[in-house]
Amino acid sequence: MRVSDFDFDLPPRFIAQRPAQPRDSSRLLVVGREFRDLGIADLPGLLNPGDVMVINDTRVIPARLMGRRRPSGGKIEVTLIKPGGGNAWQTLVRPARKLNPGDRIAFAPGFDAEVTAKGDGGEVTLALSLSGNGLMAALQTHGVMPLPPYIKRGDKGDRRDSEDYQTLFADKPGAVAAPTAGLHFTPALVDAVKAAGVAVERLTLHVGAGTFLPVNTDDTDDHRMHAEWGEITAAAAAAVNAAKDQGGRVIAVGSTVLRLVEAAAGGEGRVKPFSGETDIFITPGHRFRIADGLLTNFHLPRSTLFMLVAAFSGLQTMKAAYEHAKAAGYRFYSYGDACFLERQQEAGRTGSPTGINKNEAGKG
Repeated sequence: MRVSDFDFDLPPRFIAQRPAQPRDSSRLLVVGREFRDLGIADLPGLLNPGDVMVINDTRVIPARLMGRRRPSGGKIEVTLIKPGGGNAWQTLVRPARKLNPGDRIAFAPGFDAEVTAKGDGGEVTLALSLSGNGLMAALQTHGVMPLPPYIKRGDKGDRRDSEDYQTLFADKPGAVAAPTAGLHFTPALVDAVKAAGVAVERLTLHVGAGTFLPVNTDDTDDHRMHAEWGEITAAAAAAVNAAKDQGGRVIAVGSTVLRLVEAAAGGEGRVKPFSGETDIFITPGHRFRIADGLLTNFHLPRSTLFMLVAAFSGLQTMKAAYEHAKAAGYRFYSYGDACFLERQQEAGRTGSPTGINKNEAGKG
């Protein structure tokens, strides 16, 4: 498909610079038989007993570093993306144009890096002087949270983001972007979901560079996704499969969860245990095997994430939903509000919305 098919206008005033406080005061747009304006606290009422809600327990590391190129002293911004073995890390660097293999970047006394390779689009491989626990300690001291570029912060970041940009479920360090649908949850909301008879299961997907990078091709077939590491345990896979066997729905909290369960799906529509990298790229025409519902934020025009929700609920449905959201003053992107989507039922349907769940049938 043409990337331009996924374009829409979004004035900067809609881009949230801070999250809602408290977290469960975010708004929730239900994309169903009609568009319904609710709050995230209403989520349990959209779920059915026997459903399973799947969350991502990745933890964001303070992966953005400010350094100086040696010996010139020029300022360099580095975002660690993923480890490459030993002390090597794949990174995004600005500005990367003047860097060459062999150059060194100093971050702090005893903490520096050597450029070992350069790729396209600011991608640079660095050999860091620290690894393991020593690196994690240095990042806690010298790094800042790697917020997406549309959230404006200074070089030193903002202490509030160290908490605001972690989900309630954050446990396993490794992400360089938050699974933002999880940012809306509080302990009280999770308790309400469980009280509605819904199981909560965890997986891990360390969100990587693909969240930030634009789609620079004209056709979706020509776009290359960055691989991300994920894991679904045997116990979590069994729990998801058992819920489906008993007629429950799988509700993915965020595009990261949706992508990993679909990457781990067998041909018979069951989740398999998974540990490794995935570069799955979901666009309209994808045949979903696992996820039935999706809780997600509002995404950028022409982004892989907007392509994903268009595949899930229909391109014209999602364009109409986003126009409704703008007219109603919803807040967009990582710190913005959420929407609840149901998988479109007919292959290739891109038109009007469908119902949300069994309990809502006939109400719209």
